[in-house]
Amino acid sequence: MLEALGVDVDDESLAETPRRVARMYAELLEPTAFDVTTFPNDGNYDELVIVRDIPFSSLCEHHLMPFTGVAHLAYLPGRRIVGLSKLARVVEMYARRLQVQERMTTQVADWLETELEPRGVGVVLEAEHLCMTVRGVRTPGARTITSAVRGTLRQDARTRGEFLTLVRGS
Repeated sequence: MLEALGVDVDDESLAETPRRVARMYAELLEPTAFDVTTFPNDGNYDELVIVRDIPFSSLCEHHLMPFTGVAHLAYLPGRRIVGLSKLARVVEMYARRLQVQERMTTQVADWLETELEPRGVGVVLEAEHLCMTVRGVRTPGARTITSAVRGTLRQDARTRGEFLTLVRGS
């Protein structure tokens, strides 16, 4: 890449750059393994569980530039509930790969649905994409919002509305 840009690759200050860049990408694309911890829903909790403002960073698969933002996750428990830290871990797991925001949103929702078997799932991602901020259209501050809803959150307008209101913080 440096040669393609016409950079003097024999410059002493650039000697380790290829190794550092490869190590950086390996770090950014290495998800942390985790075990899902669920517990019986002994109290029969049947209202929304929401974790808001989970920070994430990912790499746009089209430009290899970062996009960063926050994720808001919700589920309506079924027979089991999940350790809350696992909700942040699942966001990190999908962020730590070459990604597009739309796919990441559905991957997180699908994981929640598969692993928890809840009555409903809601996921909203809000992110700023550096490929839009520093190149191309150059629109700093523009945020992309994607959502995925499943089960009761999709079928029941009131529950969906409650989820979206709570995610907005209103």
